[in-house]
Formats: sequence, structure tokens, C-alpha cells
Amino acid sequence: MSQGAGDLLLLLAALLWAPGPSPTSSIHVYTQREVYGTVGSHVTLSCSFWSTEWISEDISITWHFQAEGSRDSTSIFHYAKGQPYIDDVGTFKERMEWVGNPHRKDGSIVIHNLDYTDNGTFTCDVKNPPDIVGKSSQVTLYVFEKVPTRYGVVLGSIIGGALLLVAVVVAIVYILRSCWLRRQATLQRRLSAMEKGKLQRSAKDASKRSRQAPVLYAMLDHSRSTKAASEKKAKGAPGESRKDKK
Repeated sequence: MSQGAGDLLLLLAALLWAPGPSPTSSIHVYTQREVYGTVGSHVTLSCSFWSTEWISEDISITWHFQAEGSRDSTSIFHYAKGQPYIDDVGTFKERMEWVGNPHRKDGSIVIHNLDYTDNGTFTCDVKNPPDIVGKSSQVTLYVFEKVPTRYGVVLGSIIGGALLLVAVVVAIVYILRSCWLRRQATLQRRLSAMEKGKLQRSAKDASKRSRQAPVLYAMLDHSRSTKAASEKKAKGAPGESRKDKK
């Protein structure tokens, strides 16, 4: 084997055995898509995250704001080393409150005294070393004089009402059917009891008639005998009277 080929094999072996870059975990950040508020009120911008690593002391949470119609994004909040840092020069100064808890995987903030200038997109970004690779999440804030009713809410209410109505109808039908079945069962028991009573009375009447039949026959025979004797006596009476006269 030539010297050049040997050097090439050694180089390939070194590349195969050389340790590669350590893999990094991916952190996942979640926010709502849209949030609505009214002028002068407050709103909570929720931000939660999921990390494969234990919550590090070096965890950091950052919120950025991009005003509606603007291309620039500015940092308005930062959490690091266990302390929250609120922008003290921007429009959210003295109007922002930290309500999150990194140990509960919560990086939420509250914005007070809303104004129309707060319309825009807020971005939440979380880093939990060594879990630092991930995508931030965005939520859009809409500030109104009065929060409009969303079509989805109306549709959801209609669907919910329809489902509730169906459930009520099904419950009523079930109750009525149960009552009808119970009533039929009660009537059936009563009819059975009546039929049983009739049969018992019929049996008693038949037994009574069977006991009374000989007595009636005897009475009839006695009556017939008495009647025959009376008729015979009546027929013999005129002859006797004529003999007495002679």
C-alpha cells in the first residue's frame, strides 16, 4: 500500500472516531394566538414552556413587542438569575407586572391600563441551559373600546345550546318512557291479580254450587212428593163423602 493511501485511511479513521458535537434538546414555548382587551383594563399574556431539562438557575425569559404596523421589535421584559427586569424607558413602563414562575414553567406577564398603542404582537422566548434550542411563540393583542363578540363565540353558543336542548329532549323522552313502562307493569300486575281473584271466586262458586246441589235436589223431591200426595188425597175425598151419605 502506498504512503498516500495509508495516510488517507488514517484520516478517515480519525474522523469516524472523533467525538461529534453534543446534541442539544429542544425547548417548546406556548402562548395564545390572540388576546382581546378594552381601553383602561388589564390583560394577561400567558406563556408556558416545556423543557426536557431540570429548571436551571440560568433560565431566562424574554418578552418582545412589535407594534401594529411597525417592523421593529423591542425588548420590554427580561427574567434572568431569578430576577425580573421591566423596561423602564418604553411605553410599558410602570404598566407591566411579572406573574410567572419558571419552576412551574410559567413566564406570563400582565399589562395594565391598556391603550390603543398596545395593539401589536408580543413574543415570548425561553432559554433553559443546556436546553436552549427552540422556537419562540407569539400572541397578538387587540385593544378595543368594547370587546366585539366573536363569530366563533356566537357559533359555539348556538352549538352548545342545541346540544343542551337535545340532551334535555332525550332526558324527557327517557323519563316519559320509564314512567310509561312502570305504569304498564303496574296495570299488568293489577290485571293479573284481578284474573287470579276471578278464578278463585269462580272456583269457590263452583264448590258452593256442588255442595248445594244435593240439598236442592232433596228439596225438589220432597216438594214433588208432597204435591203428589196432596193431589191423590184431593181425588179420593169425593168418594168417601158419597159412602158416608148412603
